[in-house]
This record gives sequence, structure tokens and C-alpha cells, in this order.
Amino acid sequence: MRKLMHFLCCITGVADKNTVVVRHHPLGKRSSKLHNNNSNNLDNGICGILYKWANFGRGWRPRWFVLYDGVLFYYKINGKVFNFETQNGFTVIGKKSFRFINTCKTTPSSQFLSRKPLREIHLKDSTVMGSCSDDRRFLIITGKKKLQLKAESKDDRLIWLEGLFAAKKAFITSDFVHNPRMNNNCKVGTRDSGGNTSRSNEEHYRQEETDDDVHTDNSFFDALDCLSTCSLKTANCYDESSSFDSDNGEVQPSEDGLSSFMRFVECDYPYIERREKLPDPVNEEKGISLWSMIKDNIGKDLTRVCLPVYFNEPLSSLQKCFEDFEYSYLLDQAYEWGRTGNSLMRMLNVAAFAVSGYACTEGRKFKPFNPLLGETYEANYPDKGLRFISEKVSHHPLILACYCEGRGWKMWGDTNLKSKFWGPSIQLDPVGVLNLEFDDGEVFQWSKVTTSIYNLVIGKVYCDHFGTMHIQGSGGYSCKLKFKKQSIMNRNPHQVHGVVQDNSGKTAATVFGKWDESLNYSNVSMDLGQDVAYLLWKQSKQANIQTKYNFTRFAITLNELSPDLEEKLPPTDSRLRPDQRFLENGEYEVANSEKLRLEQRQRQASQMQEKGWKPRWFRKPKGSDTYQYRGGYWEARETGKWESCPHIFSEET
Repeated sequence: MRKLMHFLCCITGVADKNTVVVRHHPLGKRSSKLHNNNSNNLDNGICGILYKWANFGRGWRPRWFVLYDGVLFYYKINGKVFNFETQNGFTVIGKKSFRFINTCKTTPSSQFLSRKPLREIHLKDSTVMGSCSDDRRFLIITGKKKLQLKAESKDDRLIWLEGLFAAKKAFITSDFVHNPRMNNNCKVGTRDSGGNTSRSNEEHYRQEETDDDVHTDNSFFDALDCLSTCSLKTANCYDESSSFDSDNGEVQPSEDGLSSFMRFVECDYPYIERREKLPDPVNEEKGISLWSMIKDNIGKDLTRVCLPVYFNEPLSSLQKCFEDFEYSYLLDQAYEWGRTGNSLMRMLNVAAFAVSGYACTEGRKFKPFNPLLGETYEANYPDKGLRFISEKVSHHPLILACYCEGRGWKMWGDTNLKSKFWGPSIQLDPVGVLNLEFDDGEVFQWSKVTTSIYNLVIGKVYCDHFGTMHIQGSGGYSCKLKFKKQSIMNRNPHQVHGVVQDNSGKTAATVFGKWDESLNYSNVSMDLGQDVAYLLWKQSKQANIQTKYNFTRFAITLNELSPDLEEKLPPTDSRLRPDQRFLENGEYEVANSEKLRLEQRQRQASQMQEKGWKPRWFRKPKGSDTYQYRGGYWEARETGKWESCPHIFSEET
């Protein structure tokens, strides 16, 4: 109780208007406090940046949280949300929050009345719990909704928890009407005699910001019983095992009770700010005569056809290889399932990952750049737990090799892409095997299916994937997936069906869905008396700002080049390719001239290959048909020594 009183006194202090006072929190963490003379009515006004879990595709997203008068509000961070807090003496939690509030643009007082929170949580009807496995995370449950949050540090979490506990205990009013200055557009709900929260209060959050359902249990500590640092450290914690996706707001049904073993594997990944749109084009794109460009190249190998830059998207084929890892969390989940001894669920998650790589191709009607011999691409995504390197290792035949490291797994392979250009359509037949190995030694192998792009001359351009994919695992299960070919009469395209079988050939599960939407499974060994389907994977929401390339949120980040990153890259990286960079910036004429220049240089690649040219980062071991990563790339990146890498994009001939 002494700590509670100390905390309440700390947040109700008064100072001169618009002055900043830095105080020591009773828990030892320094918290910044903004005051004015009208702050004496703010009994629990605290604010700051917390990271909110969105889904496996988007991960942890920063939001501005405000605890005020027994209600927790949160907003998107747009640099204009802090006027109310700064004028009314709110305690700012966290160093990052304090730096940000001092640099943000102040909203005029006439505008903050229309500010809308993404959601408001009434603490009187909520349960607050702390995580036992991550000292920065905590959970707020209201009814069937849960909000999973992560603070900047463990001390910041303690401050937030004590503030939430104090607000919950102090908030005893049965008929709550929140301050209209926070949001004059929020509808105020009433409570009945039983203390139930009104529907309007429960459902007040925007469409793009949904939270997660949860089945609560007794494995957590209640807010009213835990108001000290000691009790926070010794109390039972909430179970992080539920698998959920806030895009659809549904909890995954337990699979034979085994879902209790799952936990969120991305909790240790840092948040990294990445761009959300491509640069605005510098020039207006000119129209071209499509038929005049392609009529002389019908039947030829597409890799030997010199097409104008207008046919390309600002990504290389090496970057497209990494785009397959957009839903890498499925492999993280597969790793966790294997650790529990569930080989069937591991296979199902691997199958979902193999299908998810095709989701990004829907609506993509432009071809990626054909890399130069020796061109490379690195992807360092600590926010997804990934490191990736790819290289063009052969010019004719065209072979791309790649290697990726994740949490508890590594994946490698090469692709010999055979293509045919038929005028109105393009057919791509990948040749090569993808290899996935988990740290416990289990290995999976599969090959991709055929891809065709139709209606290049007349009609709406679309792509389709068809064929049979065989996924062979060493842990006792194999999977056969059939991508159904789209026909003119088919009104339900993009279908994928398959079965998972054990070593004896007995079917253990069936999978079904669409490669551009979602994949589900049914465990045939469960005697439930009815068909029950469980969601394995669902496509993430598309980017808010659409371009003609129809990039996903993830694809938009692949060619991003910051000054700090540019200093660390080798001269062979795809992000340094001038024609691709000019195309992304919308400088079409100079992009086209640069593309022609580089293709002239590339004609010498066959001669280089015949003279004994060898890849820098990959090799093909004797007796193997697959290129393997030879190591050394990330070590060279640390030292910045790229002497062995040629300047393949330079003006030299």
C-alpha cells in the first residue's frame, strides 16, 4: 500500500506550466513528467509508447498508450497525438517515449477534440497479467478480447503494471463517463446492475486494429493481489501458449490438446522501422506498343530476350527468392512443434510455408530483373529472426542459389528457371530442390510447381500456379500438395489440396485452401464425428498504398536502401543496381538506358563462365546437384572487406 500511495502522489504533483520535471519512480526507474497548473484532477494520467502484438505477419507495432481515469486508450503514432497529455501533466513512461514527445509536432488545441483512439479498455472490467517468460511483456483481458503488450524495458513494464493496478483498484465508479477532451466522438456506454460493459464500449476500435480472442484460465496473477515489485516477480504468470492472429480475431482451436505447448516465438525479436511505400515517381511513364515488343521473340527463352525496363518491377529475381520468407513464422512454429515431439504438426506448418510463398504473386504482372553473373542480395531481418544471402551462380543455364538462417532452422537451395515466352503468356518451370533442416536434425525437401502468366496482349493479366508438390520429411511424414490449374470455366481458382501420410502410407491429415488466401487442415485421426478444419496460415493484409506493381507490405521493404546499409553492402548487391533503382524512383528513361548498358556487359558473362569463373559465396560439392553456402559472407560484412567482389554495375567495360 505504501508503494501505491507513493505512486499516486508521484503522478499528481504540480509544477509550472509547460515545464518538464524528471523524477525517480518508486521502483527505481526514471520517469519523465509533464505538468501544468490544471493537473490536480489527474489521478492516474500516464502515457508512453508500448509495442502491441498484431499478428505473425506484422509482428509488434508501436502505439501511443494513455492511461486516464480508469481507461486505457491507444493511438497510432503520427506525431500529432500528444497535445492533451503535455497540457495536463501526464507521466511519460520510457526514454524512447520522452524523446519522441519532445520532437513531435504539437497539435493545435482546436484539433485534439477529434482525435480517435484505436481502442479503449475499461480497466474495471479487465484483468491484467504479467508474462513469466518475458519480463517486458504483459497482457490485458476484457471479456473474450486480449491485448498483448511489450514495454521498452522490464522497469518500464513494472511502472505500467503498477499504474494499471492502481487505476483498476481506484476505479470503483459504477457509471463511467470518460472525459470528452480525450475523444468527443466516442459513444459513452452504460452498465447494467450486473456491472456488464456496454456493447458500444467493447466494440470501439477501428477496423484496421483488431485484437485477439483468448480462452482465459487460472494460470495468471490478478491485478489486485500484486502491487509490488516482489509480488510481480514471484506470482504465477499468464500462459503464452495460445496461437492467435489478430487479423481475423480468432483463437486457433486446440489440436488434440496440443496447442497448449505452443508459444509465441517472435517475442525476442526487436522492432525495426521499415518503409511502407515506394518513392513517388519522378517522371510520368510513357505508353508502349506491347505487341511490337514481343512479336519477334515468341518461342524464345525469356532470359535471352531483351525487353524494355517497362516490363520489369523494381526487384531482382534474387530478391524474389527472399520474398518466399514473408511468412517465415511458420517455420518458427514448425521448429517449436518438433521440440514438443509433434512431427505431424511440424509437417503441416512446413507445408503451409511452402504454399504461402505463392501468395505474393497474385496481381504481379511485371517480371523481376534478371541478375548479372555474380550479383548478390542480402537480407538482414532481425525483426523476423532471419539472415539471407543469394547469388547468381550461373548465367547459362540461369541458376540462382540462396541460403537462409532462422530460429532453429536453416534453408538452402538453387533454382534453374526454364522459361518459355509464348506471346500472350509466359511459362516458368523451376528446376531445383529446396532443403530445410532443423537444429534437431530433421530434414525436408521439395520442389516448386509450374507458374504461368496469361493475357500479356489482351485482357487482364493474371498468374497461375499448377502441378504437384511433394514434400519429403525425415521425421516419418510426407506431404503431397496439388495446385489445381485454373480453367476458363472454373469459378473457384487458386485451389490447393493435399494429404499428409506417414511412412506406412496411411493418411494422417488433409490440407486444403487457396495459395493466395489461406491453408487449413483436418486431422483425420481425431474421432470427432464431424469434419473440423483448423487454420494453418492466412495471408496478411495488403499495403494501404497500392502501386502498379501490387507489392505486399513485405515486398515494399526488400529494395529499401538507407545510407547506413549502403556503407555495409558489397558492390554486387541488387540494391545498388542502377537500372533497378532508377525504375523504383520513376526515372524511366534513364532506367531503360542503364538496363541496356548492363545487358551489353552481361553478354560477356558466358565467356567469363567458360574461362573458369566461380561463385563467391556458394559452391557445388562433389556428388551433389545443389549449390551450398560456403560461408564467410557475414564475416566479411562485419569487417567491410569486399576486395574479392567485382564492381559489376560500374561504367567500366
